[in-house]
Amino acid sequence: MNATDRLPNILAISGSLRPNSSNNKVIDTATAMLAGKANVTLYDGLGKLPHFDDSKEEYAEVARWRQLLRQADGVLICSPEYAFGVPGSLKNALDWTVSSGELVYKPLALITAATGGDKAHAALLNTFRALSQM
Repeated sequence: MNATDRLPNILAISGSLRPNSSNNKVIDTATAMLAGKANVTLYDGLGKLPHFDDSKEEYAEVARWRQLLRQADGVLICSPEYAFGVPGSLKNALDWTVSSGELVYKPLALITAATGGDKAHAALLNTFRALSQM
């Protein structure tokens, strides 16, 4: 296999912190479906990221998050909808990329696994539009 034939690297992110959530099950299913077609890395650090601040302090988990995003050829996110919006932990993670730009023009697949889910989906799309405007 030469460099042009390599499998794409996909970073998979569940917006739910609950281990047995339907979002995690969707991510697990997608990962299984991509076996042999992509290298999938599951990001498990949403609950470990500090609350976003715009200081220049380099937090270890933020550095890990950004590095995984830089290494990914694409991103798969599966998110629930909480109180008509995006889970705070997922939004916090996305906020950490505003100044560093890892998500700018990064191919993205977004699944909203929720009853309804249209408001969280719309909010996430709006966030990604802002992140691609850098």
